[in-house]
Amino acid sequence: MTLVREAMVVDPPSLAVGATAREAGELLANPECRAVFICDENRLVGVVTRKTLVREVVAAGRDPRSTPVGEIAEPPHYTVDAGTAAEEAFHFMETEDAERVPVVEDGRLVGVLSRIVLQRRLAEDEPPPEEIDGV
Repeated sequence: MTLVREAMVVDPPSLAVGATAREAGELLANPECRAVFICDENRLVGVVTRKTLVREVVAAGRDPRSTPVGEIAEPPHYTVDAGTAAEEAFHFMETEDAERVPVVEDGRLVGVLSRIVLQRRLAEDEPPPEEIDGV
């Protein structure tokens, strides 16, 4: 049985609660980065996305150089424990239509789980279909 910790991406983009919105924006400028996880002493407290920056900083007229990400971070909708069975996590993500979910261990951020990556990983772990005699 594959566990989430074996399928997750380690070291997801993260910042401390006191980091600035500008720092989050610099990370999010990378097209591959879709979210920045905000931590307080390695404990996940929130998520900042491009939408968050637009709504909470740009549209609100706040200065990105002085706005702490801890003030604008949204609580994560979901998390998954690193010890969860990968198949169970995949079904959860399918049900909730979640593309990515932060992975935690005792409240600490340890990775991020991508539904597409997890789907590929589970497909690799499936045994090949049994051959039918004569086919």
